[in-house]
Amino acid sequence: MNAEPNLRTPLYSEHGALQARIAPFGGWDMPIQYTGIIEEHVHTRTAVSLFDTCHMGEFRVRGAAAAQALDRLITCPIASLAPGRCRYGFLLNEAGGVLDDLITYRISSDEFMIVVNAGTLPGDRAWIAAHLPAGVTFDDESAETGKLDLQGPLAGEVLQPLTAGDLRALKYFGFMQTAVCGVPALVSRTGYTGEYGFEIYLPVEQTLMLWRALLDDPRVKPAGLGARDTLRLEIGLPLYGHELCATRTPAGAGMSFAIDLKKEFIGKPAVAADAQTGPREQLVGLQLTSRQSARAEQSIMCGDKNIGVITSGSFAPSVGTAVALGYAAKEHTQVGTALQIDTGRARLDARVVPLPFYTNGTARTGPR
Repeated sequence: MNAEPNLRTPLYSEHGALQARIAPFGGWDMPIQYTGIIEEHVHTRTAVSLFDTCHMGEFRVRGAAAAQALDRLITCPIASLAPGRCRYGFLLNEAGGVLDDLITYRISSDEFMIVVNAGTLPGDRAWIAAHLPAGVTFDDESAETGKLDLQGPLAGEVLQPLTAGDLRALKYFGFMQTAVCGVPALVSRTGYTGEYGFEIYLPVEQTLMLWRALLDDPRVKPAGLGARDTLRLEIGLPLYGHELCATRTPAGAGMSFAIDLKKEFIGKPAVAADAQTGPREQLVGLQLTSRQSARAEQSIMCGDKNIGVITSGSFAPSVGTAVALGYAAKEHTQVGTALQIDTGRARLDARVVPLPFYTNGTARTGPR
């Protein structure tokens, strides 16, 4: 039996015209790079890049009891979330393992939008819908929703002339409903790359128009998922399927800011236990002494002892060396600890460093 073909975003032909390298990601054919990962990475840090993120999913949850229902499903505080604000959190299974990491937007007192990862979308949809009480409605609006991410210090200068609302008033992890190029849109500011920028949600049939309008500005260049990955790695953000998975609680990933242990939520007992005692393995940042990168699944070594596993690794253009994230036995996670990474052919010297690796991003502060 033939496997189901990968999905394609409304911009697939545009990526081909720009000679992007396309590869499978989360069940989609997505652009990995255009001119090169390092070039796109640096342009995002110093100017502004445009990312096609239409593969991500958007759910709508409505009802008088929606806030209370989502509070039980998602680890971060939902009931206290103000309209016009959004929060990062986790969807967990009963054992505390991560089903997905997501962002919840409060549209009004009884309406929410949840943005989820592409590869986990079907499971997320089934899990959330199955755990909502009567009177709370659930709609998967992914197929009708386009999403573009404009990221970099110049993002505001580029987007403001096209936007009816005042983007300067938009605080970190805030959003507004406005018009972009005359089209109704939701614009948020969460900055997955670590840089100042915006996520733009709009009707899917208008995505191509906005993509072309933004690229008409000579300061804007397209960037692929390769640069998106190196950018998020430099600021120490986890990626589902790498640092986050259904067999680990988020406590070991150092994500306590997205977990509210004062409320009840599915998976809380396991998360609380890990938070109290510390999981046996903890996520650490490793800075290598060379440009040679570690890769996922390679072993972290202390002498001849295997003490952990790499989850993500790459050369970090903004740092100047290779960096990696990985889970290591907690007795070896102190900053400054010297370790090695076994590539199968060689041992790469590394040391534990604080996260994030790159600290000069503009996501929180806005343009320099």
